[in-house]
Amino acid sequence: MPRKLVIIQAAALGYDFLRQSNALDFGGRNFRPMDTVFPAVTCTVQASFRSATHPAKHGMIANGLYDRALCRPMFWEQSSALVAGERIWDCYRAGGKRVAMLFWQQSLGESVDMLLSPAPIHKHGGGMIDAVYSQPAGLYDDICRRIGSKFRLLNYWGPLASSAASRWITLATADLLQSADPPDLCLTYLPALDYDLQRYGPAHPRSAKALKDLLEQLHKIDDAARRTGHDVLIFGDYAIGPTRCAVYPNRILLDNHFLATRTVHDMAYPDFPASRAFAIADHEVAHVYIRNPSDIPLVRDLLSDQPGIASVLAREDIDAAGLYNARSGELVLIAGDEAWFAYPWWHSRDEAPDYAGHVDIHNKPGYDPCELFLGWPPGTVSQNTDRIRGSHGRVGTGREIAWSATFPLSREPASLIELATMTRNWLKGESA
Repeated sequence: MPRKLVIIQAAALGYDFLRQSNALDFGGRNFRPMDTVFPAVTCTVQASFRSATHPAKHGMIANGLYDRALCRPMFWEQSSALVAGERIWDCYRAGGKRVAMLFWQQSLGESVDMLLSPAPIHKHGGGMIDAVYSQPAGLYDDICRRIGSKFRLLNYWGPLASSAASRWITLATADLLQSADPPDLCLTYLPALDYDLQRYGPAHPRSAKALKDLLEQLHKIDDAARRTGHDVLIFGDYAIGPTRCAVYPNRILLDNHFLATRTVHDMAYPDFPASRAFAIADHEVAHVYIRNPSDIPLVRDLLSDQPGIASVLAREDIDAAGLYNARSGELVLIAGDEAWFAYPWWHSRDEAPDYAGHVDIHNKPGYDPCELFLGWPPGTVSQNTDRIRGSHGRVGTGREIAWSATFPLSREPASLIELATMTRNWLKGESA
């Protein structure tokens, strides 16, 4: 029998969350726990799975990267060339098999035959044209026509983000599997859990509703795969834990004369070329970039004394964590229990840059979960970090991710890298 597979990467599918929700059984097979990679954030995990390597090798050390040559942070960039290394499907595809990738990060230009990825057009006069990148060019339109609706970016991220985006991806995945020209391997991404677990925390009833939605979506793809003879692999990227406070490493660095800013129309923008040190915040992890090596001990000592920061990793620690890469910060911060890292450096809201009150995932020098809430005045997003009740990035006990597979494995994988390696072997015709 030819080996065909659907890989579903479900955001925030944490093992403890499923266990506490009595949701470990899925279609007669159980979700099992395994370790994820560090940091446990979307881009890093997806890059690690597709390459079966740690971020030290593939280079996606976070959701955002700081380009030292350009002196510019860049979050959520979509070029597949940002992820180094062979793909786990390369041999499979070289043997004539067709591969599809739906809504994975860093997918543009990927070595696949079918591709869908959000790619809006931002108009010069303001506003946005909702658009999806499609390969082949007509794939998106064909799917929209068959399922009767278009993908809405407003449901995928921002204050209106909801499981509706995940529902659309589910319909598109099931439709593609059952189309006249289906892929042999299909990698898809379902974000249903991500939004309300961050907004309200894993124990909130809204998060339980999001889990119900996700399970319905998983069953729909599972049913389609069964009809088309595809095996199914489901895995999470990270486990979201509860939060109660934000930590502001850039405020600390500004107050101690490491971060420099420039004032434009009374707004304080970061001056990266002039800064001695600054942090690129990403959930419960932050990379700290330090221009002068002699400042590294000073910054490390400064940040080690701050409440809400559990660990400050230097070069040897970053290397041991499988994270050291030319893109890595000179230091890496790990948040303490129920804490997360917020990117702002200003103390007064009057000094906030223009992008602070808007959905701007590419220009903010850090991930901003406050974009999940509406703000004041109308037409803006919240800047109140106290509203965030869930975050991720840390690894270890209680932060295991869940996985389930229908194809046979010779043993239970202990980690995401091991699962990726076993999946690659199975696709090559070997035993997993």
